[in-house]
Amino acid sequence: MKQKSTHSLLEDLFALTVGAAFVSFGLLMFQYHGLLTGGTAGLALVLARVTGVEFGLLFFVINLPFYWLAIRGLGWRFAVNTFISVACVSVMVEGLPHVIGLQNLNPVFAALMGGFLIGTGMLILFRHVASLGGVGILAYYLQQRFGINAGRVQMTVDVCIVGIGFFLVSLPMLALSVVGALALNMVIALNHKPGRYQIT
Repeated sequence: MKQKSTHSLLEDLFALTVGAAFVSFGLLMFQYHGLLTGGTAGLALVLARVTGVEFGLLFFVINLPFYWLAIRGLGWRFAVNTFISVACVSVMVEGLPHVIGLQNLNPVFAALMGGFLIGTGMLILFRHVASLGGVGILAYYLQQRFGINAGRVQMTVDVCIVGIGFFLVSLPMLALSVVGALALNMVIALNHKPGRYQIT
């Protein structure tokens, strides 16, 4: 299956880097207050909290099995771009604390702006035939093949994953995690419509 490309290699690499930077900054804001999110990023945050292993390493490893679906169902371009995006996020999330401090970050602002940043980053990645792996691959695949809105798929799965946080975080932080997940997915649902990015 060949994917229609409207961007040059240089444009793709720039966009993947920018998208990964948006996502990484949003995740950093979530991490600061112990907020949870959905998808493989959310699972990595949960495991990092429980095991003490770095988020970046967990995020990279968890996504490895999903590349088979990406290659099989969406093509090599999507798989390679997604691999690059995931690798960039894995590195950036661990590197950002060395260049920026968040000493006075309001938790409500962190939930909303973190969600907006992650959603915008994911939207950039989608536009350049990529995702953050895991649920993103599944959501993109279902939209391209069956016209099912990627944002709604992502939102449904994310709410389920964030629900696990009931056993891990306080109720106020869990509520803010849900707010963050809704903010993230509203960005995608309102801006990433079926038919805009086609596989031919």
